[in-house]
Amino acid sequence: MKQKLIIFGLSSMFRIFSLLPVIPNVYVFESQYGRRFDDNPKAIYDYLYMQNDKKNKLYWSIRYRDRDIVKDENVKIVYRFSIRWLYYMARANFWIINARMPKWLPKRKETKYVQTWHGTPLKKLALDMDTFSMPGSNLENYKKNFLIETQKWDYLVAPNQYSKDIFKSCFAFEKTFIDSGYPRNDILFQKNNSKDINAIKKQLGIPLDKKVILYAPTWRDDYYISKGKYKFHVPFDMDQLIDVLGNDTVFIFRAHYLVAESLDNISTHPNIFNFSSNIDISDLYLVSDLLITDYSSVFFDYANLKRPMLFYAYDYEHYRDKLRGFYFDLEKNAPGPFVTEENMFLKELKAFIGEDKNNRNDKRLDYFYNKFCLWENGIASKKIIDNISE
Repeated sequence: MKQKLIIFGLSSMFRIFSLLPVIPNVYVFESQYGRRFDDNPKAIYDYLYMQNDKKNKLYWSIRYRDRDIVKDENVKIVYRFSIRWLYYMARANFWIINARMPKWLPKRKETKYVQTWHGTPLKKLALDMDTFSMPGSNLENYKKNFLIETQKWDYLVAPNQYSKDIFKSCFAFEKTFIDSGYPRNDILFQKNNSKDINAIKKQLGIPLDKKVILYAPTWRDDYYISKGKYKFHVPFDMDQLIDVLGNDTVFIFRAHYLVAESLDNISTHPNIFNFSSNIDISDLYLVSDLLITDYSSVFFDYANLKRPMLFYAYDYEHYRDKLRGFYFDLEKNAPGPFVTEENMFLKELKAFIGEDKNNRNDKRLDYFYNKFCLWENGIASKKIIDNISE
């Protein structure tokens, strides 16, 4: 009852503010429900900020508990669900969002809602899902609520034709697509050079003379503590991993934001880094020589660099058949070795460390690049702003 009263109060206040006219050139950005300061919204924010156009007013929606993730004092923060947040959300010219907004929050027709989403889909999404394992809801309600959300979107960013075709069905989206590629990948074209990469390594405290391996797995819908709170399981023996790494390789953990807190004390070894919070993953792509993942959409972005990838899918059949299902056969089409056993994972990792595979000619990776990366060229943010400003 208390929660319903709070929602009624917030919604009512938003509607009152909506009686005031929209303020031109006011942008509100949000990433992952106000938990992050990154991803596609951040790339678009950076692009607009660098334009130094005084008429643009840029605001970031952040949960109060996550206020420390924004270190730049020049960023105008509005705390999610505060009165100030409701005011600017109600009067903004543009919303730039990469996940869903609260169901109870309406969108006035004068506000342009630009949904960037947050990945190329491998796992089935929204209306396409056949199974559902998240706590606190069921598949029917989940789809119903998702449809309420997608009907608010005015623009939807597509990273490639494959995603665009899927988004049409899984989101039932019938408004305007922006065929731009993902803004968060612009940096992969702008800073893929030794000078910028070494600068990022120095900033992160990563040795310049060692190979860098990035491990970025996804989360599991059915591995949770409570509604909205999930756990993470390290699917390999840390001591064996450290032995394989030796002295010349460092290993970066980058957990999904929903399970990032589970890795607080992952290891004290000097060659193990945990950058699951407050570090832009695009920087981690740039400094890494190998990406290890499972079913996360990170490999679609990483493919822009044409660097080696390793897929460690230790629960492949369970994830495919019980949790989400896939849009294509990952085992057959992964742009790199695909393993399900820990011993094979360590064997492939050891093989990569032992020889230089950075310059290998991988036909599977080339095919993958041509299918999923051709819209990416480093100017996605500009394309989006040009589209929504017309």
